Amino acid sequence: MPEAALGRAISSHDDTASQGSVLIIDDEAAIRESLQTLLEIEGYEVETATDGTEGLARLAERPFDLVLLDFALPERNGVEVLQDIRERDSELAVIMITAYGTVENAVNAMQAGATNFIQKPWDNEKLLADIRTAVGRRKAEEEVIHLKRALKERYSFENIVGKSEPMLRIFDLVAQVAPSRSTILLQGESGTGKELIAKAIHMNSPRRDRPFVPVNTGSVPADLLESTLFGHVKGAFTSAIASKKGLFEVADRGTLFLDEIGTMGLETQAKILRVLQDRRFMHLGGIDEVQVDVRIIAATNVDLKQQVKEGKFREDLFYRLNVITIDLPPLRQRKNDIPLLVYHFAEKFARENGKPALRIVPEALRPLMDYDWPGNVRELENVVERAVVLANGPSLTIDLLPDNIAGRAARLALMEHRPDASLFEIMEDCERRIISDMLEKCNWNQTEAADRFRIPLSTLNQKIKRLSIEIKRRGRDGNGTSN
Repeated sequence: MPEAALGRAISSHDDTASQGSVLIIDDEAAIRESLQTLLEIEGYEVETATDGTEGLARLAERPFDLVLLDFALPERNGVEVLQDIRERDSELAVIMITAYGTVENAVNAMQAGATNFIQKPWDNEKLLADIRTAVGRRKAEEEVIHLKRALKERYSFENIVGKSEPMLRIFDLVAQVAPSRSTILLQGESGTGKELIAKAIHMNSPRRDRPFVPVNTGSVPADLLESTLFGHVKGAFTSAIASKKGLFEVADRGTLFLDEIGTMGLETQAKILRVLQDRRFMHLGGIDEVQVDVRIIAATNVDLKQQVKEGKFREDLFYRLNVITIDLPPLRQRKNDIPLLVYHFAEKFARENGKPALRIVPEALRPLMDYDWPGNVRELENVVERAVVLANGPSLTIDLLPDNIAGRAARLALMEHRPDASLFEIMEDCERRIISDMLEKCNWNQTEAADRFRIPLSTLNQKIKRLSIEIKRRGRDGNGTSN
């Protein structure tokens, strides 16, 4: 049976406020201090080493996201140190820095496994751009490893993915109520996974070896619902050419899942109430009582209390169903679960379509996190399935997402620049637009924007100042006005 600790273990992988960790290996004190100051201003956690031996010792003590490695080191040169680094960690990003910018040195460094090659004196903005790219790739790869490990740990709830607090509370509650005989009411919007929760309750109960029988009462025509649930005898109605068991009998000693129970007519509700009270019913057209031992799990995406007030749902049945209620949050209220769900569905559909597991690039994950998902987990699942089917390469990229999620118009706007603009000007303009767009989304709340960018507030403020972004104050009506 799942334990709360299992879910909490998944949530223990918290995002840090640091942009990433960098180790600088260089024998020149001025170079180390210059690089350390530059990176710490940008929000990176930095350690330094004076030679290869000290650098390798630092790497043995703790993990880093990136190494900035001087080519010309005393005793052992940078390529030799790089080879040792690669033996320890084949994926660690390493940028070589040298005053000897020859093609031969660059080739040697890249052949030894360098991520990139920078010549002294370097351009700060270009160096920072390379570092952001390398660290971002490293973090994305680590997240894939973490998410895969977390998914494996969710064995008992393998189809219910979540590490957010609302989902952990639900996992706790499912673990508590599953062994009981109590009737359970699941409430939540369409697509939130009510049937998966019902299956989890059944599979973690003493009834796990007996049938789990789902029925969507809203999709069965009203005139056939009673026959579907309770069965009928031969001749009960015109097309009843033979007797047939109902789903209550099929689910005997197991679990009957009644989805969309709020759509059920009052007459059928009365018969459901009797089964809950007496565990007995009669076939449609029959006279003999049938006794069953069935656990009922009901689900609804409407407010049953309001339905009771409007006379559309029996009050006595509502209280019979409402013994234990589990409220499932919409996906927009558990966005921390989106990366885990994306990797889960990507692996699932890659396997089903005979494709290798896709790498999800960070640029594709961001719009998925920003979207509000009115169709909840079911909509996300459909989007990921579409992306996997359409993917021709090893990665799930932003162009595989629907336009309404990817925001293609916004992406195209980012590509519009003066014909004579330099690479630095283009990158600076893109950064300015991205930060301004996020600030506007956050109603110009800089703290919230920094949290969503996963950077320290001080780093965001430095970027706002450097890029001359005009901050608007939040008005009473929620609209921003310039300071």
